[in-house]
Amino acid sequence: MIKFFRHIRQRMIKENRVSKYLLYAIGEIVLVVIGILIALQVNDWSDQRKNVAFEQDILLLIDKNLQKDAELLRSEMVRTALALTLTDRLLEQVAQEQFNDSLNIWMGKIISFERFKSQSSAFEVLKAKGIGYVNDKELQLALITYYDEVLFLLYESLNDVLQSFNADWIPMIKADFTDFKMREYCVPSDQQAFLQKPTSIVLFKLYKDNRAGQLRRMNTALENIEHIRTLIKKSLV
Repeated sequence: MIKFFRHIRQRMIKENRVSKYLLYAIGEIVLVVIGILIALQVNDWSDQRKNVAFEQDILLLIDKNLQKDAELLRSEMVRTALALTLTDRLLEQVAQEQFNDSLNIWMGKIISFERFKSQSSAFEVLKAKGIGYVNDKELQLALITYYDEVLFLLYESLNDVLQSFNADWIPMIKADFTDFKMREYCVPSDQQAFLQKPTSIVLFKLYKDNRAGQLRRMNTALENIEHIRTLIKKSLV
C-alpha cells in the first residue's frame, strides 16, 4: 500500500501536476490522521473493556471477602451477646447471695475474648491498582469507610477487651482459681468469697462495658458490610 501511494506521488511530480499533488498529499495526511484516531479509539475501547472486566472481577472477590467477614462477625457477636447476658445474670445471683455451680459455667463464657480478622486481600489489590477502577462513587466511599475507619475502630475495641483479659483476668485466674477453661468453666478456690469481693464485681462490670462497646462496633461493621454488598450487586452486570 505504501509503495502504491509512493508511485502515485512520483508520477504526479514527473507530470508537474502540483495542484493535484498537493490535494493528494493533504488527502493522504487526512487518511493517516483518521487511521491514528481509529487506532486510538480501538485502543481506548480495549482499555475500557479491561477496566470493566477488572472492576467486575475485583468486586466479586471483595463481595466474597465481605461475606466471610459477616459470617465471622455474626459468630463472635453471638458469643459477646451471651457473655453480656450471663454477666447480668451472675451479678443478680451474687446480689441475692445465690451461689451454685452454674455460676462457674457462666464465668467460663464471661471471662473470655473474641477474635476477628477481616478478609481484606481483594480490597488491598484494588487499592494498589486504584480505587478509581470502581465507577460507583458511593461504593468507593463505602469501601474506604469500612476498611479504613470502621475496621480500625472495631480492632481497637477488640484490643481493649483482650488487654483487659490479659492484664486483669489472667492474674486473678492464677491467684484465685483452681481450674479454668475459656468459654466452658471457671472454678474459683472459694466461689462465694471470690464473687463477694468488691474488686471482682467492679471487674465484671468494667469488662461488661468493654464487651458492650465491642458489640456495638461489630454491629456497625455488619451494617456496613450489608450496605456495601447491596451496592456491589448493583454494580455487577
